[in-house]
Amino acid sequence: MNELLIIVISCALLGSVVGFLAGLLGIGGGLVIVPILSIILLYFNVLPAEQVVVCAIATSLASILFTSTSSALAHHKNGNVPWQIAPWIMVGVAFGALISGFLASLLPDKIVRIVFTVCVVLIAAKMFFSSKNVAPSQRQLPSKGVLTVLTTITGGLSAMIGIGGGALLVPLLTFFSLDMKKAIGCASACGIVIAIFGSLGYITSGSSQLSMSHGFIGFVYLPALFGIVCTSWFTAPLGAKATHHLPVATIKKMFAGLLVVMATNMLLK
Repeated sequence: MNELLIIVISCALLGSVVGFLAGLLGIGGGLVIVPILSIILLYFNVLPAEQVVVCAIATSLASILFTSTSSALAHHKNGNVPWQIAPWIMVGVAFGALISGFLASLLPDKIVRIVFTVCVVLIAAKMFFSSKNVAPSQRQLPSKGVLTVLTTITGGLSAMIGIGGGALLVPLLTFFSLDMKKAIGCASACGIVIAIFGSLGYITSGSSQLSMSHGFIGFVYLPALFGIVCTSWFTAPLGAKATHHLPVATIKKMFAGLLVVMATNMLLK
């Protein structure tokens, strides 16, 4: 079988899982896509090893544009996107994502991997221990200006490691006592913004290094993007629907468990 076809099929299988998790947990799927797509790209020797992680991150962000759109539409239909604060959060994540899209492409591969792993471990620990809180402290959301600053940081980190933002935004918003399902819905909507501005940075910075004739737009690998999107678009609404049938504590534990698995994979690699 043609190698390119195998890559597309492998990414389609990956996308089916990623889409469901994106809808269920509001994570955009990058935490799963980046390590697994890195393995696929390395196995088929698609590009030099030192560019693999950056390419996986860029392709992940591009796919999140479609996955988060599908997930956000489903969450909006279910009334789980808090539009009274979402625009302010979107401004912050857009600015942070645009900057980091350029920055990450300039950093050594090892540094990007370390940043990815450290972020994932910290996120997993926070979500795991918070899932045990029976009566969490009630905290008011900060002012819209402060919220924008905080989400600029989360948006920048999210784009740097190729995730849609849910892994950082959901803990941030639930810390301020926003309902878990609404936090996930907001993260899904913000994932669209992170994907657009983050991808723009990676496409611009990679345009002089990789050629479209080899299947790339900047650092985005189009065959992998096609494979992921063709299934994730349809499975994301299924995950969003599942949030109505699972208790909040279970969702948090699933979230933490997923992050631990991905962090372990990156550490062992």
